[in-house]
Amino acid sequence: MKLLHLDASSLGQHSVSRELSAAIVTQLAQEIPALQITYRDLTAQPLPHWTPVVDAESTAAKLGQQVMDEFQAADVIVIGAPMYNFSIPSQLKAWIDRVVVAGQTFRYTENGPQGLAGGKRVIVASSRGGVYTSGPAASFDFQENYLRAVLGFIGVTNVEFVRAEGLNLSADHKVTAIASARESIGSLATKAA
Repeated sequence: MKLLHLDASSLGQHSVSRELSAAIVTQLAQEIPALQITYRDLTAQPLPHWTPVVDAESTAAKLGQQVMDEFQAADVIVIGAPMYNFSIPSQLKAWIDRVVVAGQTFRYTENGPQGLAGGKRVIVASSRGGVYTSGPAASFDFQENYLRAVLGFIGVTNVEFVRAEGLNLSADHKVTAIASARESIGSLATKAA
């Protein structure tokens, strides 16, 4: 089984999404001894924003193909995705633009678009400064809704979230939110075995 681990937070060692994505990968590696892990840090090695490829032999084209190959080879994808300004970091969007490609991960048919990347499992480690699952701020959640929509568009419907939210409400709330997210990792991880 192959796992692709992505991190998109710019906060380095202070990142909750990185902490949670690492814990998810560690749990899965313990449960699946032969797990092959590929890691891509989208902040340390950012992908350039998408532009049309003119030369198939260009560095951009080769990088895009490498990203696509990593995605297509993976059975499980773990994404560290913090909420930035109600959505995802631009580094993660640049990665998405490399894997949502007509003819490779989806195609258009007479009945509408059809995803071609089904059968994968995605676990998103989500961190949020505020609370967006309920209350007045729920309408500002363009992070989880977007990720579900774009992944579903390419056929990936097995998408789960490990969420730590309200991290900026107080120090106590942050500790509780992280502990709750970590507790949920054990139950998510066992589903992959």
